[in-house]
Amino acid sequence: MAMAAAAHAHWSSRFGFLMAAIGSSVGLGNFWRFPYTAGENGGAAFILIYLACILLIGFPILMAELSVGRYGQKSAIGSVEKVAMDNGSSRLWAVTGLVGLIGGILVLCFYSVVAGWVAAYIFKMFAGDFAGQAPEVVEAAFGTFSADSYNVLGWHTAFMVLTVLVVAQGVTGGIERAASILMPIFFVMLLGMVVYAGIAGDMGAAIGYLFAVDFSEVNGQTFLEAVGQAFFSIGLGSAIMITYGSYLDKNANIGQSAGIISAADSGVALIAGLAIFPFVFAFSIEPTAGPGLFFQALPAAFAQMPGGNIVGGAFFILALIAALTSSISLLQAVVAWIEENSSFHKSTIAWTFGGFIWLVGAGVAFSFPFFDLLDFLSSSIALPLAGLLMAIFMGWVVDRKIAHAQLSHASPLLFGFFRFVLRFFAPIALTLILVLGLDSKFGWGLSVMLFGS
Repeated sequence: MAMAAAAHAHWSSRFGFLMAAIGSSVGLGNFWRFPYTAGENGGAAFILIYLACILLIGFPILMAELSVGRYGQKSAIGSVEKVAMDNGSSRLWAVTGLVGLIGGILVLCFYSVVAGWVAAYIFKMFAGDFAGQAPEVVEAAFGTFSADSYNVLGWHTAFMVLTVLVVAQGVTGGIERAASILMPIFFVMLLGMVVYAGIAGDMGAAIGYLFAVDFSEVNGQTFLEAVGQAFFSIGLGSAIMITYGSYLDKNANIGQSAGIISAADSGVALIAGLAIFPFVFAFSIEPTAGPGLFFQALPAAFAQMPGGNIVGGAFFILALIAALTSSISLLQAVVAWIEENSSFHKSTIAWTFGGFIWLVGAGVAFSFPFFDLLDFLSSSIALPLAGLLMAIFMGWVVDRKIAHAQLSHASPLLFGFFRFVLRFFAPIALTLILVLGLDSKFGWGLSVMLFGS
């Protein structure tokens, strides 16, 4: 039988909360997915659509998740259940938090492996492993590295130990303190990287790639890409923001905080493109996305630069900070739930469950098909489903008075917008993401019917 839970933790400062929440939302996707997606889908035209999706999906669902957490003052599952019970609704709505928690766990299982790659490349860069090497040699080196499963496992282990060390120290002593130190360093390094990219790279080509307006590239698939980017980039649907919201005090302005977090995440995604693509274009390397950009295209560019080993090492430190602050939040969400329902100390829970994540991640290190399976289960099913359930729950189930009490700082116009979007726009958009994600896996042909491709 679970003992009475210890007093629920709270952020010691608004700054600490914002740094932790922004750190959670800013991850590797801001660097390796958004800039390329924008460049290949109409540049500024895509960015405008993306920003509209942030306003119509990301921002309202973020407010909803923070509101549920702040009201419940419990873990993601416990907070949704408390809101439902106080609303006179079925406690089964707690499945919203459960689905999100499962999705977050699945993400961390493979995210930690990729973050281990990032950590390894810090050392490879500073050691000068790629200095002066031809692009094809640098690109082939990643295939060799990623195929060495035991080496990958070692870096995965190191990253998980680092993640657990922070979470085991608690909300204020671990997560908030780490974020308050790491995120300012991150922002300074990111801006410094942009300045250097402007000096040593082809900034004009990067700006043209990212910000030239080309509506001829815009189609139905573009809108779907923008919706998905707006939802996944902020870290919604993974139980993180409900958990972090539960550490807010009753006077916190949720609408303002959600706006700052959304703006910071979008800003980093835009600025990241200016820190990456000037180097890529300066050395006539084909732009790409995902691991190909991070571990092949960029190292190939750094290899041809004077002092590229130093610049490359600094870049991968920057990326590691983004990965670490995201992984910390993913682990904290499940640690908070277990701590709430057991008599174990948070440190014991963090190390034990961190060990479980490590074990599943070890499977990823030895099997890329397993990597793809976890990615599909989380990104195509669990996360969009959790977001859809949250939109329905806060838009249609929770009484207007309960929702408004958590957004008391919001103007009538903002609150009305919040309710309208959660009732109508967000459910449709997230259903589309969910269905088309399944379609991409099982080949039903819906994407071709809707978008012609």
